[in-house]
This record gives sequence, C-alpha cells and structure tokens, in this order.
Amino acid sequence: MKFQIIVLLFFSFGSLVYSQSPRNYKLPSDDSFAKTGYDEAPASNSINDILVAGDTIWLGTSRGLSRSTDNGLTWKNFYGSQVFGTESISAIVYDYGTNTIWAATAHSTEVAGSTLPEGSGLRYSSDNGNTWVFVDQPLDDINDTLELYGSNELRALPVTVRIQNITYDLAITGNTIWAATFAGGLRKNSISKLLSDPGNRWERVVLPPDSRSSIQPTDTLNFCLAPVAGKFCGEGNLNYRLFSVISIGDSVVIAGSANGINITYEAKLADTTNNLRWTKFNHQNQIDGISGNFVVALGHNDFNNTIWGATWKAEDLKENTAVSYSSDFGQTWNITLRDEKVHNFGFYSNKVIAPADNGPFRSFDGGGRWLLPGPIVDSKSGLTLSTNVFYSSAFSPSGSSLWLGTTDGLIRNEGVSDQWPSAWKLYYASQKLENTGSTYAYSNPFNPKTEKCRIAYTIPEGTGSVTIRIFSFSMSYIRTVVQNVERGGGVHNVRSGSNGELSVIIDEWDGTDDDGTIVPNGVYFYRIDISGRDPLFGKIMVLR
Repeated sequence: MKFQIIVLLFFSFGSLVYSQSPRNYKLPSDDSFAKTGYDEAPASNSINDILVAGDTIWLGTSRGLSRSTDNGLTWKNFYGSQVFGTESISAIVYDYGTNTIWAATAHSTEVAGSTLPEGSGLRYSSDNGNTWVFVDQPLDDINDTLELYGSNELRALPVTVRIQNITYDLAITGNTIWAATFAGGLRKNSISKLLSDPGNRWERVVLPPDSRSSIQPTDTLNFCLAPVAGKFCGEGNLNYRLFSVISIGDSVVIAGSANGINITYEAKLADTTNNLRWTKFNHQNQIDGISGNFVVALGHNDFNNTIWGATWKAEDLKENTAVSYSSDFGQTWNITLRDEKVHNFGFYSNKVIAPADNGPFRSFDGGGRWLLPGPIVDSKSGLTLSTNVFYSSAFSPSGSSLWLGTTDGLIRNEGVSDQWPSAWKLYYASQKLENTGSTYAYSNPFNPKTEKCRIAYTIPEGTGSVTIRIFSFSMSYIRTVVQNVERGGGVHNVRSGSNGELSVIIDEWDGTDDDGTIVPNGVYFYRIDISGRDPLFGKIMVLR
C-alpha cells in the first residue's frame, strides 16, 4: 500500500537521490490491527499484491500475508505469527512446478532522519501455508567484487546491506526463482537447492549497462555492476536498479529497471550458467519505444501474447508516465493511459485491468479503450469505497470474479462483462469490540486531506436507529455525521458477528464541519446515540 518513498542509497562509496516509488506500499510500524488465525477480512486495508492460484487467493499487504480458500468468506492472516512477525509483504509468486508459495518481506527503518525500506528475506511454503521456511535477503560478501560473464571479468559492487535492498517482485522459470531487489539488482537462485538448503547463495544477473542496448557472452565488455556511482565504481547504472520481473513459460524472463525493459529468451539455461543474452528496450533506443524508463510493473497477457509495462518517467525530460504494451516482444510499443501512474496489471481473455492512482482502469479490447467504474458501493452493506488509489488486481480462473487491492481495503467484483459489473463486495480490516458499550475510531490520528476517520460500534439488538455527532475539545457542536439512520443487520457492517463475536458497524467522518470546512488540528469527541441505549463516546485526533 503504498506510499511515495524518497529512495536514498546510503553506502560508504557514495549516495544517490531518486524521488520515485516502484510500488507505493506503506510499511507501517503500527500493529493495532495485528491478528492471527481466521477472520472475515484480511489483516490490512493496504493490499499491495494479489495472486490467485486455483481456488486459493493470496494477498500481500502492509500487515503481512493473507490467504482465502473459500472465495473470500474467511481469511487466514499470518500477520503476528512467529514466521512473519510484523513484516510487510513486498512481493508474492506461486511456483506451480513445486506447488510452493513464495513471499518477500520488508519493513521500514530510520536512517539519518529518513524512513527507508529494508528487505527482510523471503518465506516459502510447500503445503499451502501450513508451515513456512525462511530464506535470507540476497546479500553479497564484502569480497564479491568480480562477476564473470563470458570471457569478461566485470567489477561488481558488493551489496552487503539490507537497506534499499528490497525485493519488489518475484518470478519463476523451471528450477529458477528470480528476484528484483532494487539496489541489489536482478538476482536468481536454484529452487531445488533453496528447498533443500535455504541458505543457498543468490547469484547476480548481468544485464546491459545504461550505455548498451544488449549484451551477449561473446562481447568484449568493460563496465561496473553498480546501481550508483561512488568510490568503488566511477559510474552507476540505472539498469541495475530493479523494480519488476515476470516470466513467460520457462524460457523468457522480462525485468524492469530504472533504465527500461530487459528480455532474455534463455531462462532455461539460468540454472547452470549466468551467461545469458539480454536485450534492453527503453525510451531512447527505439523509434516507437516505451513512454518512460522507470518500469514499476510488468505483465503478460497469455490471450494475445502481449507484454505490458507501467512505464513512468525517469530522468529524461522527454519521457512520460504512461502504460506501454507490445505485441511483438518489444520491437515496437503502443502507449496508452498517458499521465496515469499504474501500479500493476490483471488479465483475463482480452480484458485488461490497470490499477492506478486514479482508479482501476478496465479495457475490454486489449488496451484500445478504458473504463473507470462509478462509485463502488458494497451490494450488501451499502458502504462506499473512499479511495481512488488502486495497487493490485487479479481475476479468478473462470474470470467471473475480479479482486482489486487499494489503499483502503480489498474489493471483489462479481460478473462476466466487458463493462464494470455492479456487484461489489468490500473487505475492511477492523478491530474487534470488547463489549457492547465499547467503540473506537480509526485511523486515529487522521488527516482529513488524505483519508476519512471510521467510527466503529455495535448494536446488540442487531438493528437500530443511529445518530453520530462531532464536538470540539470544549464540547462545542461541530458536525452531525449521520442522523436517525438504520444500521446493523448487514447495513454498514464490517464484521457480521456470525462467528460468535460482536458485530462491528462503521460510519465515516471526513473531518469537516457542517459548512464543509476542514476542522483545525486538535482533539475532537464523538457521540453515538443508538435507539434504546445509553450514548457512546469516543475521541478523535485531527492532524494534518
């Protein structure tokens, strides 16, 4: 879920400022929604990645991994478990050859007053999540300063720290797992060796430097494998800052960097050699090139064999943020969704979903025309989605269900149509209520400019008439959020109470007074009046 990170590479040999984010996912320290076991919703409202493998749905979220095997009726949340702890999930991939789920983890850390991402390894499970094995983050030894490629001995910067060495994407080909690890570049490892020895070393993958459009082992080469210039390497290469990677079958791997899209057709050889031929496509080296070189996401549509890239503007002023797609494996590119920051892709038949900052764009003709949905309202609860920022998407195998991940919850859209079907289900993470007289508000503190505050309560009788008012710290009247509205019985429920717990109902305050003006920073009180019951009171902190 993401947030705009300022990427600062702090190493002993130099530094670089790069002010873009590959996948705006948030890495919070707050664990107020920590939970394990089965629940009605995922543990987080920030859904970074979605993977559907058969009848199992896997979610990578800011609060760990979540899994459903009953089409979202219940969720197994791994956040707070011994193996995942409070780590966020930065990437997930499923290996159909070994029936293994892989999840990369990360967290944030403070460095010189800045919050930076730090990779914390991978976890894999070969029994659908019943047991897990830890694999450390790909790291080099301090003396790993050379990389052999063909007859070339190339200098290589050892990446020995986990800060900025974060796995943003994973892919599988045959017996090889590939990891796009930002400052660590593109890495690969043998799956069979990792399954028997989780400590098996990851290998660097040699890609073209910024100055070349391709490399092959017979070339005479002289460049340094480094994402940034410094004392070790006189030059840095944007093509060694990796953000995305996908595979097509066992032969093709496509990797996205800050310098374009790299393709090899020799992935089958990766288990035995690093001497793979690579071709790079970017905005500068083609007439009909990609829109921008910062490739934050990649996708492949099996239906028509097209490659898709979320190609954001990097350093060249002539570049643009858009979506680039190719039907001839990169020889020419079409540009669509100009100026839209897309984070991922989902495909079924000729349908394409592009989750972006301005909503989930849907195309029914392979990218020719795009549709945004109208207001997304839960068909049962009546709750309305309050964000436009979408991170992830995936269709069910039949195409009848579409899963969408946002900054503010998980969504399921039901129906087979070229248009947007009107059947919506919203999943919100929420805390349990301790008793019938308890209430809470979240996010708290909250910023009215970027979010809404949800007020949670229950109605023991099942349904009732509800009024919620907001007051200042001095108890001056500010706003009536809702007045004499029917709640409960499914209406505005985020927890049904069907599993023996108390039901949870929510209403939202947008931080404004009755005149529509955003209130000043400070402490505010809310009062909930439910027919036939004593009023409930709670506190909200506004901080903007």
